[in-house]
Amino acid sequence: MRAAIQSIVQDIEQNLNAHGLWPAHSLDEIADEPREEFKSLYLGAAGVLWALWYLEREGVVTLRLAAAERIGAVDDAYQADTDHVVPSYFMGEVGILLVRSRLAGSSAVTERLWRSIQQNIANPSNEALWGAPGTMVGALHMLAWTAEPRWRDLFVDNVEQLWRTWLPDERAGWLWTQELDCSVQLLGAGHGFAGNVYPLLRGASLLDSERREQLHDRCVTTLRATAVWDDDAVNWPNSITAPRPGRPVMLVQWCSGAPGIVTALADFPPGRSPDLDAMLVGAGTTVWKAGPPTKGYGLCHGTAGNGYAFLKLHRRTGDPVWLARARSFAMHALAQRDDMRRRYGRGRYSLWTGDPGLAVYLWHCLVGGADVPGIDLL
Repeated sequence: MRAAIQSIVQDIEQNLNAHGLWPAHSLDEIADEPREEFKSLYLGAAGVLWALWYLEREGVVTLRLAAAERIGAVDDAYQADTDHVVPSYFMGEVGILLVRSRLAGSSAVTERLWRSIQQNIANPSNEALWGAPGTMVGALHMLAWTAEPRWRDLFVDNVEQLWRTWLPDERAGWLWTQELDCSVQLLGAGHGFAGNVYPLLRGASLLDSERREQLHDRCVTTLRATAVWDDDAVNWPNSITAPRPGRPVMLVQWCSGAPGIVTALADFPPGRSPDLDAMLVGAGTTVWKAGPPTKGYGLCHGTAGNGYAFLKLHRRTGDPVWLARARSFAMHALAQRDDMRRRYGRGRYSLWTGDPGLAVYLWHCLVGGADVPGIDLL
């Protein structure tokens, strides 16, 4: 796997264009960035540069390009080329600024990042890709890196907003309503419940004891109420309401379904709830029984993202079967990448849908890491 990682990184470096960016893949679409070159953490150069920097820091590759010297130009290009700058963690300014702060921070960048997170607190989307549940993760990273109290205060301000909009539902425990192209109540890690409770669980030590208890109880209540068991395997529907015509009720991928439930809830205290412990293991069983996704090999809706559920369960339980399953998925993901390169004649240069995320996943399978790139790890 180490040789595969090095090969992936070499290909990424060779395909950097004259603008210091990477060409978008035909399978990737996002309306808020120019089609030919993405800049975001999720799809664009910020995520690619972070992955390259991380793999070099880990000692698995030696880069020819200097990631820290290039991230400023990516930020500048986003500001110049985007009609509407958005304070999104995954798709917009916060993710780019967070990578810039990590690789080559300055006081001016830090101030812009603080303002962008603060401005996004009341985002009505109430989900992780665009709203506060994503951007508040940036405050947690900055608190960990700097220990400055203002980042704690910013995180707590976000918590207050999430708590105000987290309401009881007689069908499903405690839910948020997402305001996207319509009002929906989703459960997954990409746009729903799991993605919203993730920063609360990760930052639980910053909550008072009463609120921590409420957080834990609400997580158990909601997941128990919405779980769909099949023998020893469990999954969750995309939404508590009927799906739109043509959309499946159940998926098994990071952004919606069992894999994202596991990665989002992995910080729930082991032993606190036997029911939740059993649901996480049952979710991992679902991921294994379903097999690698056919959509691709990436993090969001591909084999690597599903494999992180196994790595999380290995860390949480200590059971070596989960690491073996993660490595099995890694081998399949490499085969999927080879097949896609043959079909399209090129790599897919994005952290969350393509090669950089796969390279980090391969490394974590080698060393037993479990931190999801771009979320747990920056």
